[in-house]
Amino acid sequence: MVIAILSRSVKSLAKICVGCTLFHVSTAYPVLSTTGTVPGSATETRGRSVSSDFSGASESAETAESAEFSVLAEGLRKTYGEKRALDGLDLAVPRGSVYGLLGPNGAGKTTAVRILSTLVRLDGGSARVGGHDVTREPRKVRRRIGLTGQHAAVDEIITARQNLEMFGRLFHLGAARARRRADELLEQFSLTEAAEKQPKDFSGGMRRRLDLASSMILAPQVLFLDEPTTGLDPRGRSEVWDAVRSLAEGGTTVLLTTHYLDEADKLSDRIAVIDRGRTVTEDTPAGLKRAIGGDRVEVVVGERFEIPAAVRAVGRAAAEGAAPETEEQELRVHAPVPVGGGVAALTEVARTLQEEGVTVEDIGLRRPTLDEVFLKLTGHTTAESEEDRGHGSGGGHGSGGGSGGEHKDEGTRGATREGVSA
Repeated sequence: MVIAILSRSVKSLAKICVGCTLFHVSTAYPVLSTTGTVPGSATETRGRSVSSDFSGASESAETAESAEFSVLAEGLRKTYGEKRALDGLDLAVPRGSVYGLLGPNGAGKTTAVRILSTLVRLDGGSARVGGHDVTREPRKVRRRIGLTGQHAAVDEIITARQNLEMFGRLFHLGAARARRRADELLEQFSLTEAAEKQPKDFSGGMRRRLDLASSMILAPQVLFLDEPTTGLDPRGRSEVWDAVRSLAEGGTTVLLTTHYLDEADKLSDRIAVIDRGRTVTEDTPAGLKRAIGGDRVEVVVGERFEIPAAVRAVGRAAAEGAAPETEEQELRVHAPVPVGGGVAALTEVARTLQEEGVTVEDIGLRRPTLDEVFLKLTGHTTAESEEDRGHGSGGGHGSGGGSGGEHKDEGTRGATREGVSA
């Protein structure tokens, strides 16, 4: 059994678990966490099992504000050399919600997650996760969180079941309990039929779901997901979205970072748009779409003389107070439509144009792009933001220093360990 081999020495385990950063590899043989149990002897909270280690006496330390918010951050600052990754970031993540951090590469999303998960020390400001200060009480924070990085951190050559059992044993569960927890998670993440298969044969979405499952071994109160669908095809993204929704419905607080507007819209109860290390705005998806105009109906007509008829048709379906805009060279007319009413608006426009005999070359709904969101909210595009920060997609692999502004990780699981120096 792989676990028996790995348990002989932390050093050999660190070598074999390549990419699975249960260890802070830059330190010398850190100690694994000895805290936390899994559902079984747990009490039911918010529809999901939460270990008694995660509730009870330790929860009494939470303030009334912390009881309302799982994550509170005020004025977070972090600098790498001359690059300012965070510049006074504020966050308030309601308990039991899915909270999206939306922004371009280099905006500070990953740095924020690494600070909140105790992987990186903040330079200024304060943060509390699960009612505990990330600087003064890092071990208590780690007992309450799970963390999944931008790339799946699973062992490709052992089976899905063995992967989950391995993580259970690394968190000091007995063999029988680790097997039970693995079975529960395989079922929860719709991987039972693939339990005896190797992840190297999985689709991207399946591999990511296994990665999420391994983050849930100890049923954390808060789960950090850093760009959870990076590199996945549409089907894989949809599979991950379903898994995240399931976690949220079970009561887990989820903080996810993304640069996909549609992902933040579909998954998040609230969204913070961040740029250059600061919160630009924070609202519900519907509120954010209202602020930036929401979906737009677009029509391309066949002839220039048909533009006025298209303007009238689009104007009838436009959101209140919005006027159609015309791009005469492209024979295009477009306008924002009421939030949630895109399909109805599109149907109305198509019917009106047909009744008036207008030649329609193209018609459809278009969502605002991330660039349009940023241009509306910040006055510059995401590309300009990335260029200003001096890099495109992030820097190194560690938790310390470096020359880049925001450091990317390769499949981090490690916030639930004691291996990060306190």
